[in-house]
Amino acid sequence: MSGHSKWATTKHRKAAVDKARAKIFAKLIRQLEVAARDGGGDLSSNATLRTMFDKARAASVPMDTIERAIKRGTGDLEGVRYEPVTYEGYASGGVAVIVEALTDNRNRTGADVRNVFSRGGGSVAEPGAVSWQFTRKGQIELPRDLDEERIMEVALEAGAEDLADEGERWVLTTAAADLAAVRDALGAAGMAPASAELAMVPSTTVPVAQEGEARKVLRLLEALDDLDDVQNVWSNFDIPDEVLAAAAAD
Repeated sequence: MSGHSKWATTKHRKAAVDKARAKIFAKLIRQLEVAARDGGGDLSSNATLRTMFDKARAASVPMDTIERAIKRGTGDLEGVRYEPVTYEGYASGGVAVIVEALTDNRNRTGADVRNVFSRGGGSVAEPGAVSWQFTRKGQIELPRDLDEERIMEVALEAGAEDLADEGERWVLTTAAADLAAVRDALGAAGMAPASAELAMVPSTTVPVAQEGEARKVLRLLEALDDLDDVQNVWSNFDIPDEVLAAAAAD
């Protein structure tokens, strides 16, 4: 199992248990606004907006809140203009980290990110120092009780690249441009995805076998993810399941 997939699992579990719903909503609303600003407010022609819309609905964001966010993005309503910014760095043990944010104040966000890296025993790197180790891909999670052969039949026909058994769920990987087509094909076949999003998938991973080291890495990633402006945190750690469970239990 890839490090980034394990981090996603840990992150999603933490979000369900620990995070305030308002913070989750705020991040999704920003993503909706930016997607609508960049590609228009039509879900049928803006694949990124459609993905953000589906994520927001899955998180129970109210429909009127979603509609207002889209209108702010298209300029039909006034609102703050957010811009994307990416930071690269390293966690303890040389683990590569990519932080994606949406901000209306680059100075504030940059200072917050650098502070978290410093306090967490990591360091911020120059642009490009880390990103070459990752490729943007589409990732689709499906319930584990679905039939593997049926998933493969539908997904491969629609353009999926790979299907992985991640224990509690199936995870499909697609080219970034094929995410919407594969997601829609699965839905049309009666296999609605649990989630479908763009992810930064590492080409190589960094082993983290010690529980103490794993705890440092997870705490840094969680602290970054907790920043209001941060939307996604990607990493290339590879922590054994038993070490991950022990480190994440704190």
